Amino acid sequence: MKNNSLVSITDYSKEDILHILDLAAHFERTPEPTLLQDKVIASLFFEPSTRTRLSFETAIQRLGGRIIGFTDSSSSSVKKGESLRDTITNISLYADLIVMRHPLDGSARFASEVSHVPIINAGDGANQHPTQCMLDLYSILKTQGTLENLKIAFVGDLKYGRTVHSLVQAMTQFNCTYRLVSPIELKLPRGVKQHIKDANLEYTQHTELDEVIPDVDIIYMTRIQRERFADPLEYERVKNSYVLRNAMLDKSKDNLRVMHPLPRVNEISEDVDANPKAYYFQQALNGVYVREALLASILNLK
Repeated sequence: MKNNSLVSITDYSKEDILHILDLAAHFERTPEPTLLQDKVIASLFFEPSTRTRLSFETAIQRLGGRIIGFTDSSSSSVKKGESLRDTITNISLYADLIVMRHPLDGSARFASEVSHVPIINAGDGANQHPTQCMLDLYSILKTQGTLENLKIAFVGDLKYGRTVHSLVQAMTQFNCTYRLVSPIELKLPRGVKQHIKDANLEYTQHTELDEVIPDVDIIYMTRIQRERFADPLEYERVKNSYVLRNAMLDKSKDNLRVMHPLPRVNEISEDVDANPKAYYFQQALNGVYVREALLASILNLK
């Protein structure tokens, strides 16, 4: 990892992942409000975000750090035509670490090569979202008591879903069984699926959600992402492919938990919210503890 940057979940070994999860549990139990008191963190969001941006900013402030940056690239010199190289090179002179979301695949890797300080990838196009992956792993660990030998159903947009891509890759280190549920048009990309094959793990592909629910420990629902479709007609064909309703969980395992990286549109009915198996709001909260852990680790403070 150049400058300790976190660009892809594959930048972290199994031991690295478990260290971050242990550290997240520490921050959940024991707040440290002065850990980042001498640090400036740049938050650069070239693409809209709610939970990722705000949970990072919450993590920074809870650790006593200061934040600079922007939430809309139209308010920066990017609007004047400044290149990503120049933006990152300059801002890395002002900050101790940069958190960046960008709509182009590979932008975070490029930024890590030109930055003077570590880059944390907060999402680069349809490619990777490693910090969401880390909070997903923490959520799975908290609800299941282990990351090993679980069955996970990934549902919805498996083609463009960067959160899915990261979590599929990470779970290959924990002997996971995969149930891949999607429309034909949104199947998991071959390159991501290759990670499962290389690890000699079991996976099955499905177009119906009902048939996998009784079998799995985690249902990972995802939104069909309008913004990733070049063809609006393709989006219209698949946008309502899956809707999880409360009654569909009646025959699920007692330990099942429903997760979602959020935001949801209509893929999880609101009647699921009161079910104790719904975990997506707690999952979002876990993002604060995990991002505190990542900041502390990458800055060599823990």
